[in-house]
Amino acid sequence: MIPAVVSLQAAPEIDEDLAALIAEHGPAFDFFTISNLWILLAAGLVFIMHLGFATLESGLCQSKNTVNILFKNVFIICMGLLTYAVWGFNSMYPGGGNGFFAMGSPIETYTGEALTFAYGGTGLAMTAYSDFIFQAMFAATAATIVSGAVAERIKLPSFMVIATLLVGIAYPITGYWKWGGGWLDQMGFYDFAGSSLVHAFGGFAALAGVIVLGPRLGKYLPGGKMRPILGHSMPLATIGVFLLFLGWFGFNGGSVLSADPGLVSLVFVTTALAAAAGGLSSIITGWALLRKPDLSMALNGILAGLVGITAGADSVGVWSAVLIGLIAGFIVVFAILSFDRLKIDDPVGAISVHGVCGIWGTVAVGLFNSEISFVTQLIGTLSISAFAFAVSLVLFTGVKALMGVRVSREEETEGLDVGEHAMEAYPDFGRVS
Repeated sequence: MIPAVVSLQAAPEIDEDLAALIAEHGPAFDFFTISNLWILLAAGLVFIMHLGFATLESGLCQSKNTVNILFKNVFIICMGLLTYAVWGFNSMYPGGGNGFFAMGSPIETYTGEALTFAYGGTGLAMTAYSDFIFQAMFAATAATIVSGAVAERIKLPSFMVIATLLVGIAYPITGYWKWGGGWLDQMGFYDFAGSSLVHAFGGFAALAGVIVLGPRLGKYLPGGKMRPILGHSMPLATIGVFLLFLGWFGFNGGSVLSADPGLVSLVFVTTALAAAAGGLSSIITGWALLRKPDLSMALNGILAGLVGITAGADSVGVWSAVLIGLIAGFIVVFAILSFDRLKIDDPVGAISVHGVCGIWGTVAVGLFNSEISFVTQLIGTLSISAFAFAVSLVLFTGVKALMGVRVSREEETEGLDVGEHAMEAYPDFGRVS
């Protein structure tokens, strides 16, 4: 028998305060530590979703606008984290307020025991820093949803101003209504991980932007005809959806706010099954209506199922999750086709996926969970959607008057990569040296 190797290196010293906490709380501290680690991992998974959005949006748009789309996604995550730290987090979770609005402030600095058990009194199994970084990843998502819908024709500086105000001020307001203990929370409204608070908010903010901007050049022709503007890379779009699918396990699983084994595992299963059902439903529905199997519809069906289950992933059974996903996949196909008939040009289907299916997912909780009021769910999701639409309509209209929101006809034709960035995503493609 080979003898075990014995390390002669001394064990690292444990901070005295930390050692005292371990001795005092025992197993409770172990659960706290594991839960805190899971929340941080979940925040990392939500971060990956931003790469998913970037690749999905760029894949579904024309190659001449790829740099512009990627640049906006880079800006959104950087801006979102900082504005949420400076104002948003403490306005969304103020520990007070009047139920409708609360003032924000910079996040605090915690040290020692205050850091470890900063939230111990509230029953949250994580530090204040973990809570912040997890929620901050959510905040930036709302503007990313808008980015895809207004792609290929919006001025970059105008988008940056609007996105900053949406993430920094508007999103925390509706977040406070429920997650911060505001008026919707007091009514009994339920939105586990944000079918309305994140997705419907972003979807209806996007709708306002698309209405103000108008459709892309050549999208809708005289006589009611429509010319499809095809995305340049379906492989990129597919990679994006699978990255989003992966990240959603953190988006929903982390929203348990602990490493509770029963709830986390349930949420993983309901999330996965709803996504699969949404994808299958949209495949069948799209094939029946379009007479061909449409990959973009299948991809949006997966996302529709994910958005649909987000409000109730912890509170519905697995077969209810399947049904929610199936209906979401059916809805999203009709929504995308209906918006096109209304000449509302959304290059990636964000309004349908996040807005329409966000509403469906929220009211579905009231249908599939007898303890939650359908009427309250309807009031909540419509209030959030209406607020997002109204605020965004004011922002887009105001910025349009002050600095313009749409690029010139020449710039849109040439592509935003050259016009806005003086570079190309694929500079050597098709060229002979």
